[in-house]
Order: sequence, then C-alpha cells, then structure tokens
Amino acid sequence: MSAPIAEFANDARDFALADMVAAGEPLVIRGLCRDWPLVQAAKRSFGEFAQAVAALDNGSRVDVLRMPPDAEGVVGYNAALDGFNYRHFKVGVTDALQRLAAYSRMQGPVPGLALQSALVSECLPGFLATHPMPCLPASVQPRLWAGNRVVTPAHFDASHNIAVVACGRRRFTLFPTDQVANLYIGPLDFAPTGAAITLARPDKPDFDHYPRLREALANALIAELEPGDALYMPPLWWHQVESLEPLNALVNYWWMPAQLEGRPTAPALGALLHARLAFAALPPAERQAWRTLFDHYVFGEGDPAAHIPEARRGALGELGPEALAALKERIRSGL
Repeated sequence: MSAPIAEFANDARDFALADMVAAGEPLVIRGLCRDWPLVQAAKRSFGEFAQAVAALDNGSRVDVLRMPPDAEGVVGYNAALDGFNYRHFKVGVTDALQRLAAYSRMQGPVPGLALQSALVSECLPGFLATHPMPCLPASVQPRLWAGNRVVTPAHFDASHNIAVVACGRRRFTLFPTDQVANLYIGPLDFAPTGAAITLARPDKPDFDHYPRLREALANALIAELEPGDALYMPPLWWHQVESLEPLNALVNYWWMPAQLEGRPTAPALGALLHARLAFAALPPAERQAWRTLFDHYVFGEGDPAAHIPEARRGALGELGPEALAALKERIRSGL
C-alpha cells in the first residue's frame, strides 16, 4: 500500500535547503528543531508546554474551530455539503489551551478543537527570538496550529512548506499531485480549510463509495512526527494531517523561492479557475489545441521566446516591476 516518506540521514546542521527544494520530493528532517524551548517543554509534559506557550501569549485573538463529538475531529463539510461541520470562534491562545485541557479530562467522545494558522508574530511575538528555523530566512513568518485529536483532510498548498511538530504527535499522509483523480476532491471554490479537500477518508477508507482511493493509497507516503521533527512538503502535494494526542501543536513555514518573492501565490489557483471557465465548454479538438499552446508557452522545457530579441519578448521575457504591473493590468482589463 503506502511507503514511508524519505528521511534526511545527516545531522540537521548539514541540511541543505536548496538541494531539498530542487529534488521536489517530501522529506522528513528528524530533530531539526529539537532545541526549541517549546519542544523541550513538550517532551517533559503537556502541562509544561501549555505553560510555556501561555508565557509567550500576548492575548491576541486567533481563529479556532470547534467540531461536534460525532465529527471525530475531522474538519469538513456538513452532510448536505452546503456548509461546514464546525463553529468558528476568535479567542486567545491561552484560552484555547485551557479549553483543550478541559476536554482532555472528559470521558467519552469530546468535541474537536483546532487553532488554525495563527501568525506567531502577532500572538506569540517572543517565540521568534528563541525558536529559530535553521534553514529558512528570518523573513519567512511561522504560523501556529494546535488542537486535540483533529484530522485535516488531504489538501494542497501552493507554496513550499516546512511543518515542525512542537507538541504531541502528528501523522502525515502525502499523495503526489497526479493522484488528484483518485482522491475525490470537493469543490475548488468552497472548502472548510480554504483549500479544496478530499471527500474520502484515507485514514478510514470506504472503497465502496470511493473505489479509486485504493490507487491513491498505493501511491501514498506516510510519516509520523514527534516534537522537534520537521517535514518538507513541495507545492501541490496533497497532504492529510492527523493529530494523535489530546494536545498537539505544529509550527509551519510557507515560502516561495527567492526568484518568486514579491509575487503572490494565489493567482496560480485563480488561473486554474479562470482556465476552467475559459476552456471547459469548448469542443474537444479546441481544448486539445489550447493544451498544446499551454504546454509550449507555460509548461514546456525550452524557452519559447529564444528566437525573439530580448528587448521585444514582452510577457515571454523577464518581468521587472513595470512589466509585471503592465501584464497584471492587461489581465484585469480582459476579465
């Protein structure tokens, strides 16, 4: 069925980010952040971890989702697929941790609670000085995720991603981009996590309803991470994240390579939606013709403008700030 995610074999101090990005494959980096104070506190106890986080908390309110007990911690849709299965709150980080502690003392099924994508610089500003990320520029801003036994269904990010487990254990199940047809992805423009998610359950497969999930699972990569361990995920890899303890916390870093800095990643998904609008209703022969043009101008290996003088390449050449602004305006005016 599935296979383990490759692991970095050497000490983290010898870790080469450029090599990892160039390989374009997921990679587990054991102990990358083992010296973080929060990681050390988590290894001693959940209570010490919570106290260490509370000491950094400045009281800013963050996004928290609460799922009913029968949701089994899965962040997802309601039964009709016209809404989501959680309630959304804005609370302080310490408030969320206190609620998680209360849930951990309850008997039987408990609500799922997920603190989502909190910008660390805004809620735990002291974290940055004492918790360095050894392989990324300081300009890459971390985000905090915390909760109990929560499942985030398979989805993808448009950016490069390094995720560090700070407390508890998390299981990551990754699928290559080409498994999209086997994952039964829900609506692109209406999703509980902001990114489209699978409607199937890779962790609890129902092959009667989702038979192609077998093929996806045959191509899956899996890793279980403990405090201090990190996972690199390339852009567009589908990943499901399962939190396995009553208290779990993760810090992640999204970034783009230096040559793409300053360019937002959202237009890539916007281009996909625009392409759906532009091409889905065309006859097959015309769609194939457009596929050929996209392969040549966008996805091809060669330089489609090599025969054009550099100063006259326009949108096919290097895009400085003025050329990029002009191209964006041309696209806007055509919508």
